[in-house]
Amino acid sequence: MPESLQFARGTSVVALLVMLAVASCSRQETPVRPVATTQNRPAEPGDTGLASAEWRQFHGPNLDNVSTETGLLKAWPAGGPERIWTVEGIGMGFSSAAIADGLIYTAGNRGGETTITALDLNGQLQWQKPNGASWTDSYEGARGTPTIDGNRLYHESPHGRVICMDAKTGQEIWSRNILDDFGSKNLKWALAESVVIDGDHVICTPGGPQTCIVALDNTTGKTAWQSPSAQGDLAGYASPALGQLGDVRMILQMTGKALVGVNADTGDLLFRLEHDTRYDVNAMRPIFKDGYVFISSNYGTGSVMFKLNLDGGRVVAQKVWEHKPLDNHHGGVVLVDGYLYGSSGRGWHCLKWETGQSAYQERGVGKGSLTCADGMLYTLSENHKMGLVAATPSGHQLVGRFDLPGGGQGQSWAHPVVCGGRLYIRHGDFLYAYDVKAQ
Repeated sequence: MPESLQFARGTSVVALLVMLAVASCSRQETPVRPVATTQNRPAEPGDTGLASAEWRQFHGPNLDNVSTETGLLKAWPAGGPERIWTVEGIGMGFSSAAIADGLIYTAGNRGGETTITALDLNGQLQWQKPNGASWTDSYEGARGTPTIDGNRLYHESPHGRVICMDAKTGQEIWSRNILDDFGSKNLKWALAESVVIDGDHVICTPGGPQTCIVALDNTTGKTAWQSPSAQGDLAGYASPALGQLGDVRMILQMTGKALVGVNADTGDLLFRLEHDTRYDVNAMRPIFKDGYVFISSNYGTGSVMFKLNLDGGRVVAQKVWEHKPLDNHHGGVVLVDGYLYGSSGRGWHCLKWETGQSAYQERGVGKGSLTCADGMLYTLSENHKMGLVAATPSGHQLVGRFDLPGGGQGQSWAHPVVCGGRLYIRHGDFLYAYDVKAQ
């Protein structure tokens, strides 16, 4: 037992509880330590490709989690690619990384606050600023990934506080709480949305009896429009997608109970397609292509493909296929060359986009999240194992794998990012950068 908590025989239970509470407060008030780095190799000053590489939001510029980078390794040496640096001190959380204008952004719990961290490309701390209270209940930590638009950063905290900040300095420009302002309430495991910028609007999902999705003016935070409620649905744990059907621009999003579509210009509710799952965990961003939309949820709910059609001013949906074994939790699914890749508790799946026919089901590194770059899937298990697999329906062959370094707490749920020839992996309080460029 620590010296500060040692107590004499006969100490009362009340006195002991007081001592424990004081000790706990003392730990919380310990000054925040600077971000520490264990750096192996700094960025080369002339590496303009690295400096100009961008991944400005969760799942990248097209919201599809598929990078356009080339010239990356097609296999890894034993033990994995070279780790360039490790950063500790970003706070506990599952937020992924956003990268823009030579800075790396993420979010985590620090000192009782949801804290946004900005690092340079060598992992050196540039600033840390709060966005409201931290989430300390079940699976503590920040969820949403910062979104960078021009010189501004936007972020939604687990408690619904949406903030706009100067991306270079972290200075707050505006903020508001979408749960309070739109009469909704939080979820069992807190809001996990990464906001999307659509033109002049910040798109976010308070859910609840008053509205479903709202658009905030990106310069002032004022409400540009709010959709009708989707039968009172609370938000899900997903982030919005964008799509266009004929001349109708749509926002596609998962509530806790359904797939919804909202007119991106007016906020009109276009459709609500019920998609019930256990605990109301609809966490995967919908995938839209050529009038078709794919969704998947865990706990045996599985995957569904819908065809959307315009009927006058209405959008009508027809179920095309469903596939129960691929019941993606929150690791996401990517669409590459006509095939869907994602994981379930059974491992990794590949389905044909048009028919839902299974090309394979393999264990791989185990259930987790992924990203795709240069024809390769970067698969990260929730149990701290990283894998490299060719994005091909012919099979799931690991051509590289390694275990994350020790020290990070909890599941490795943050989605990996490939940007500027680097692989970024977040685990708990740590961020790792690996060199994945081909030599």
